[in-house]
Amino acid sequence: MRKVLVCLLWVVSFASSAQSYVIEQVKDNVYRFSAGHYHSVFMITDKGAFVTDPINADAAKWLKKAIHSRFGVAIKFMAYSHNHIDHTLGGEFLVDEQTTVVAHRYADEDMRWTKAPVRFADVTFTDSFTAELGQSSVQLSYFGPNNGRGNVSMHFMPANVMFVVDWVVLGRMPYKDLQGYDIHGMIRSTEQLLASHDFDILVGGHAQMGDKGDVRRYLAYLKTLYNSVRDALLAGHTLTQMQQQLHFPEFSHLPMYQQWRAQNIAGVYRTLIEESYFNFRPDVSVKENEH
Repeated sequence: MRKVLVCLLWVVSFASSAQSYVIEQVKDNVYRFSAGHYHSVFMITDKGAFVTDPINADAAKWLKKAIHSRFGVAIKFMAYSHNHIDHTLGGEFLVDEQTTVVAHRYADEDMRWTKAPVRFADVTFTDSFTAELGQSSVQLSYFGPNNGRGNVSMHFMPANVMFVVDWVVLGRMPYKDLQGYDIHGMIRSTEQLLASHDFDILVGGHAQMGDKGDVRRYLAYLKTLYNSVRDALLAGHTLTQMQQQLHFPEFSHLPMYQQWRAQNIAGVYRTLIEESYFNFRPDVSVKENEH
């Protein structure tokens, strides 16, 4: 993975919760905020700040105070990456009086329909939305279902930094049994991301930062995982057999490979049964106790 130069600006640890908050400069006026293994991104301009996922109430309060005291600007925009509650809590503590809150229409719809305890959006969009702050801008793009509802990419310019949460995870295995993942959509969205945007650095909501080469390697894993489980199911293998027999040595260096390989396989297997109805196909033999 290409090394990304970062500048540590601020670190505070709270002994009571064993939680540390860190701000790092990614490139130019774009920064990464970390709360444990969660990350968000913000951009500073002379017209104000653009912030992304609040993560939780304590993190949001800390970040707002840090932006005000360190950079001396108001928060003009707050954008949600998607609907999942572990990224959207605490928005009411991150906004200022004149902050515009932005979300994709499906993310906003889900938050409202489920009565989520979050700050709802002021502005929603369907395909794309661009926020401009002086000479800087952020383009939000929706590539279809991938993880959760209304999950979008955010392209920060002119720094040329991309922010994606959950459907691209660099330098680590996808999460456990892919809960909330649409494996078809993740492959398709990642392909579209690579084809439609030329970015220097990608920051994820978890794990590491990287470049387009790292994203391509991540996409290769998704395709290898999906194709391997599909072909094993077509050959009549059970889930247990797949978990025992399917190994991906070219990706075995990834953190959590040993712990989550079998769970990743189970997640794709579940998708093939629940979404693609492999258990109803006359050409596929699926034992009843396998789904």
